[in-house]
Amino acid sequence: MTDVSLQQLSRRFGDNVAVRELNLDIASGEMVAFLGPSGCGKTTTLRMITGLLQPSSGDVLFNGKSVVDIPTERRGAVMVFQKHLLFPTMNVAQNVGFGLKMAGVDKKEINRRVTEILELVELPELETRKAHELSGGQQQRVALARALVVKPQVLLLDEPLANLDANLRITMRQLIRDIQSEMGITAIFVTHDQEEAVMLADRVALMFDGVLQQVGEPDAFYQRPRTTRVAQFFRNSNLLPGVKTGTMVETEVGPIELDDHVSADDGPVVLTVRPEEVRIADSSSAATNVVPAVIKSVIYMGTHTQLIADIGGSSWSVQAPATMTSEEGARIEFQLPKKHLWIVEDDSVSAAEEVAAS
Repeated sequence: MTDVSLQQLSRRFGDNVAVRELNLDIASGEMVAFLGPSGCGKTTTLRMITGLLQPSSGDVLFNGKSVVDIPTERRGAVMVFQKHLLFPTMNVAQNVGFGLKMAGVDKKEINRRVTEILELVELPELETRKAHELSGGQQQRVALARALVVKPQVLLLDEPLANLDANLRITMRQLIRDIQSEMGITAIFVTHDQEEAVMLADRVALMFDGVLQQVGEPDAFYQRPRTTRVAQFFRNSNLLPGVKTGTMVETEVGPIELDDHVSADDGPVVLTVRPEEVRIADSSSAATNVVPAVIKSVIYMGTHTQLIADIGGSSWSVQAPATMTSEEGARIEFQLPKKHLWIVEDDSVSAAEEVAAS
């Protein structure tokens, strides 16, 4: 069992800072997702953990001991890449057992462990198949088996499901989660897909512009985003600026009352509430937090109707019942439930702009 600690970890490429002073502790047996848009530094971080890149500064610790000076092959961290990188001239068994062969493990033990791991990734009886004879999903399972068969201290996955179709991604997510949990391996993976991060990870580490923005359990990013950029990344563009006094916020569309769980200093604030938590006001609705809106578009989504509405000059997304009918330009009132309102920090200026200005 291995815990991982990243301490003031930074990586520069010339004048470009790809990762800036990243601090994160990952518990033994935990699965953590590095999430963020392309170019945010998540894959660079993964490569520093595995030893494929040397940090410009900072440290990587396994079980409290620095590994930055330990070569990749002796570090005990194994990486599964987005591209499978299977050896085309080898069959499945040879691909999976390659690492064991290089480590000098005897043939009988290699055969036993290869058979065992292929059962685990649900690929029994495919030992003699060549890589080109496998489907994309099967190739990804072979790559996963090759990583797991050496019993790594830390399993690293770089966008492992990006090349798979939607249905196969769902199957592979569950398989990876089941295997990781069963083997108790500390696992770290990179993805730009919020759904993938939420489904797989115990905790999510969200990065923008090389800076760690928020770390927490998946539901925190939906219900308690720290900043406006975090909220928007998790598909919540419902932002309403105002001025807070006590439990009331004065906004362009009237006063909004906050629940007791929301704590922030008085003064300018930005409110947010997720699209699925906004209610359509009717005659039975309480008068609290009812705001006027104008419908801009109506999109039928099968399980629900997606409304895009103008609220106080801002474009909001509201998830309404599938049976609802409305027209563009129609006036409507929404209710913002107190228990689902949250205050976020306004970070409209990106971290990169802030660094450039400093």
